[in-house]
Amino acid sequence: PTTVAASRIFDGQSRGEEGEENLLSFERFPYIAMSKTYTTSNQTADSAGTMSAMMTGVKTKSAVISVTDAAAYKDCASSIAAKAMTVGELSELAGMATGVVTTARLTHATPAAVYSHSPDRDWESDGDLTEEAKQNGCPDIASQLIDFPYGDGLEVAMGGGRSNFMKAEEHDPEYPERSGRRRDGRDLVQEWLSKFSNAAYVWNASDFNAIDPKKTSHLLGLFEQSHMQFEADREHDAAGEPSLADMTTKAIDILSQNKNGYFLMVEAGRIDHAHHAGNAARALRDTQALSQAVAAARSHTNEADTLIIVTADHGHTLAFQ
Repeated sequence: PTTVAASRIFDGQSRGEEGEENLLSFERFPYIAMSKTYTTSNQTADSAGTMSAMMTGVKTKSAVISVTDAAAYKDCASSIAAKAMTVGELSELAGMATGVVTTARLTHATPAAVYSHSPDRDWESDGDLTEEAKQNGCPDIASQLIDFPYGDGLEVAMGGGRSNFMKAEEHDPEYPERSGRRRDGRDLVQEWLSKFSNAAYVWNASDFNAIDPKKTSHLLGLFEQSHMQFEADREHDAAGEPSLADMTTKAIDILSQNKNGYFLMVEAGRIDHAHHAGNAARALRDTQALSQAVAAARSHTNEADTLIIVTADHGHTLAFQ
């Protein structure tokens, strides 16, 4: 609530208005409610446990991804029988299209809760797995996105986190001095392209802009090694990054080709990161970008057959008394 109030004023003032009378796009929606997305292990919850609650309907521990409270943190063996079915999985089982868009790493907690299960949110690449996890067969989060076993897999996945999909010996296309993080020899980007017909992969703005939704069945976009740029810094990115609104509309254009409908999760993940850093300016700019993405989604959909929910997975530190 404090971030929304401050961002509403910031958004209005950025156009030369007083700000108080302004409304963000989603504040014009007909209904508002409060939800409690607590976790079972910590009073101060994290994105892993709270988003898992939203995606599965099950309250669980902090730092775990879409597993029930029966799973122990960092314990692979205890999590295998504790997987909680996600909205993403249910959507694919129903024959719908499924998409995930974020400005954080695609393997970060909030997007990961849509398509993966893990007793540790930090198992983003195979190099992050413990020996116990390897012995008991728990896969890393990035590989679960590619190996998603339901329906015809995710149709859209866009965000950051490129290094978790690249081999350790592979140099990054944007930062040649850096390399991938995978130790298992898997090139997950190539696997994505080989797995689906009419599949595409993009890592910069020009390639993203060139994508024709009508000719693309599955789109993977990895625009940074780690998280994408803050909105305030996006224009300075050498390779170029699409805005959250751009990614949202492209995702809808692809997903809406499915006659059975679709489920799309869009995260303005860097609001959280700016708050962690005590950086109100970047948090408010990214909330403004979220408002623009919601407006884009609303203009690209029909209220008669589309439900749009806007929420945080948890509150944050901004003090606005």
